Amino acid sequence: MKEMTANADFERFQTGAAQYAAYLETPEGRLRLDLVFANLQEFLPQATRALHVLDLGCGTGAIAVRLARLGLHVTLLDASLPMLDFAKRAAMEAGVTERIALKHGDAVQLATLFDAASFDLILCHNILEYIDDPGAVLRGTARTLRDPSGILSVLVRNQAGEVLKAAIQGGDLAATEHNLTSEWGHESLYGGRVRVFAAESLQAMLVAASFAVTAERGVRVVSDYLPQRVSRTAEYERIFELERKLGTRPEFAAVARYTHCLAHRAGSVTGDVV
Repeated sequence: MKEMTANADFERFQTGAAQYAAYLETPEGRLRLDLVFANLQEFLPQATRALHVLDLGCGTGAIAVRLARLGLHVTLLDASLPMLDFAKRAAMEAGVTERIALKHGDAVQLATLFDAASFDLILCHNILEYIDDPGAVLRGTARTLRDPSGILSVLVRNQAGEVLKAAIQGGDLAATEHNLTSEWGHESLYGGRVRVFAAESLQAMLVAASFAVTAERGVRVVSDYLPQRVSRTAEYERIFELERKLGTRPEFAAVARYTHCLAHRAGSVTGDVV
């Protein structure tokens, strides 16, 4: 079953690159990107030298291009050549190709692809959902992250968000109850299964990989459940600002569609979870 799942995941990203790029242009896709980027900007490592970033499973390069515009050097790693083609075009259109490096490869093999302590910031956004052993990828990032102020940014689907999605969007009580304990949700964009994470299980994985959580944010807390009379386009800025406020409050972040964790190597930097 694991091999079949891995093959299906690989195939969806090979053939669905254009579909994913189109999704990122929707209000839902834009909001996820904008909220995550805003969170990142709060915690970018401080350094007088140029910072080096690794974007695991970079997709279309949307976040990487934004970071490159800030002057950071970004290496984009993806197993899908079509995704890397999208990222290359995005870098060219943004005029940041000199700060972008593309590498074809699998995040599972991270430890063999790069030297230890190579990067100041590693992005691990919506990739652990599709990997048989998320813990192995996190351990690889711990090796590749530069001490003492390096930051790991992890974005995953939140199990609680799947519960609310089934109840509020789907009106499906059976699915709602099932999602309370299931480690898998339904991928609406491509179809098939996608791993979901409870906050405590994600934090346990990070601790096991020698990380300490610097901050945790909720992404898309209420925007998916607004009534249709609220225009996601016309009210986008207002929705974004509301989500920014909700995402920093633990009681609301706990039920967001996505959980965004910023972490550092345990013992390397002091910081509180906020």
